Amino acid sequence: MKNNLILGLAVIALLFSACTSDDTADIIINDNSVTNNNGGGNGTTDPGTIFLSGTYTQDLVLDANNTYKVNGSLIMAAGTTLEIPACMTIEALAAGANVYIAISQGAKIIANGTADCPIIFTSDSANPAAGDWGGIILLGKAPINSVTGSATSTSEIASLPYGGTDAADNSGIMRYVRVDYSGGAADGQSENNGFSFYGLGNGTTVEYIQAFEGKDDGVEFFGGTVNVDYVSVVNAQDDSIDWTEGYSGTITNAYVLHGAEHDKGIEADGYNTDIGNNSSPIFFSKPTVNNISIYGNGSGTGNEAIRLRAGTQGIFNNVYIQGFEEGFDLDGDAGADSSNPTGTGVLNGDLDVTDVTFDDVTLMVKNDTGETFTDADFISGIGNGTATDYATWGAGWTIE
Repeated sequence: MKNNLILGLAVIALLFSACTSDDTADIIINDNSVTNNNGGGNGTTDPGTIFLSGTYTQDLVLDANNTYKVNGSLIMAAGTTLEIPACMTIEALAAGANVYIAISQGAKIIANGTADCPIIFTSDSANPAAGDWGGIILLGKAPINSVTGSATSTSEIASLPYGGTDAADNSGIMRYVRVDYSGGAADGQSENNGFSFYGLGNGTTVEYIQAFEGKDDGVEFFGGTVNVDYVSVVNAQDDSIDWTEGYSGTITNAYVLHGAEHDKGIEADGYNTDIGNNSSPIFFSKPTVNNISIYGNGSGTGNEAIRLRAGTQGIFNNVYIQGFEEGFDLDGDAGADSSNPTGTGVLNGDLDVTDVTFDDVTLMVKNDTGETFTDADFISGIGNGTATDYATWGAGWTIE
């Protein structure tokens, strides 16, 4: 049974479930009353705004006629669906890491926007800035390499389970969705991104998404098999696209634009190098990346466009890199039985680049893997890469 939230309704009491480990409240409150929405009556309230937080154990369908604000952790429990209409802008309280939306394993999000009517998640601040709120978290049942078999790992934010054996797991639809000013960090090891995809399966539809002005990564993949088409990351202050834990999906048509503060265009790990995660995985990350353009701030400003480490593999087709000191930086240890065999991937063809153009790049390839190979062993078709047609597919719904 679906519950439509209606403007003016005083209290919608939904079923509740146990708290997650990030102290999310059991009771679900979507209440416009003075008592519950402005500190017990000591502040002001907008009677036209419905506040969203808590753990939902029934479907949540947002009404296009209403205005919503996420004012805490909004967690959709297994078996539920969060449905958001096209054209809707949802504000998030500018309170940092604990304001986020999480779609648990077994739950779904249906956010099906269009180029003319994107769905936008943004800060409620009058002067928004990167890190104002958390971001969007999707957790699925697809394979990860930080655990084995049907075991699950636990997400950095919200401490929710993810991973499993269902490569085709379906967590819903995200199409023409933009996340602005996200990336609030709880601590050095627990960081929100614009989009965090944990063990997400390839039955999930993710296309036309943008992360804008985030404090941490734009899009991060923690294992899983999800395919992402048409992704834009603008002004991420850490890595624009990040993968780890055995991610093996396909990224097609990606556009990365760095601002004054940024790190890598892509940071790629074969496994999760953080303390407590498996450093001897039975498989490494090996996504396919088709048609990606990464724009930096000039070769004199340093930084690598793409960093490949911790044994990651990957197949790159049609890459355009502009304005970096280094195009590809490969890190690892020598030997196929090493813990970080990144260079071995080059030698056996599991890490390969076809058709790439470097513009204002000082060093095309930096090899710190311990293995010996030439640029030609790693890259073919230098000068043949063409930029993705962002002016066309990014028109109308993205911002810079």
